[in-house]
Amino acid sequence: MIRVLIADDHPIVRRGLKTILKDVTDIKVTDEACDGLEVMEKVRNEEFDVLVLDLSMPKLDGLEAIKRIKTEKPDLAILVLSMNPEEVFGIRALNLGASGYLSKDTALEQLILAIRRVASGKVFISQLLAESIAQNVSRGSPRLPHEHLSDREYQIMLMIARGMSLKAIGAELSVSVKTVSTHRTHILQKMKLENNAQIVTYALQNSLLT
Repeated sequence: MIRVLIADDHPIVRRGLKTILKDVTDIKVTDEACDGLEVMEKVRNEEFDVLVLDLSMPKLDGLEAIKRIKTEKPDLAILVLSMNPEEVFGIRALNLGASGYLSKDTALEQLILAIRRVASGKVFISQLLAESIAQNVSRGSPRLPHEHLSDREYQIMLMIARGMSLKAIGAELSVSVKTVSTHRTHILQKMKLENNAQIVTYALQNSLLT
């Protein structure tokens, strides 16, 4: 039996996943978490085979959670299930130790297949993500400006590009406005941009918001 922990900040999503998986004979949802800190608590105190994780989590975002979990529980398979574009966040999640990445609009059959695959110690990626990885490998050219950003900077850059204020970003990530402002400064410096408008333009030109 594959023991699954579902981590998503939306109750309706957690409930939906539990309903979908309840009739799958070899998969059992044994617990759930609504924020990143609760995920860490559950992982430390209980045993799971697969963590199905959303990236946009309050208190501790998904990418940071992956880092910490792989340090404390390196054998736990992590399957990211997120609304964030696979080709944008997928490679970063895999590099941090996730075993798979799926979009929330994925078909039920593919989700079940992905859970089984990562539980067996294998990696699961969609065709879209596989093509993105192949393009990165074959490109052979210098990294694009946004590829020099840390995971947190990259996340904040996309939030700025979507029009979120520093205050809103801080609330979403459970950090101070000052911390967000510092990250913004580093983002502008690393990407050689001057303001938020240029961040928006860059993100659109490089299809980072698709």
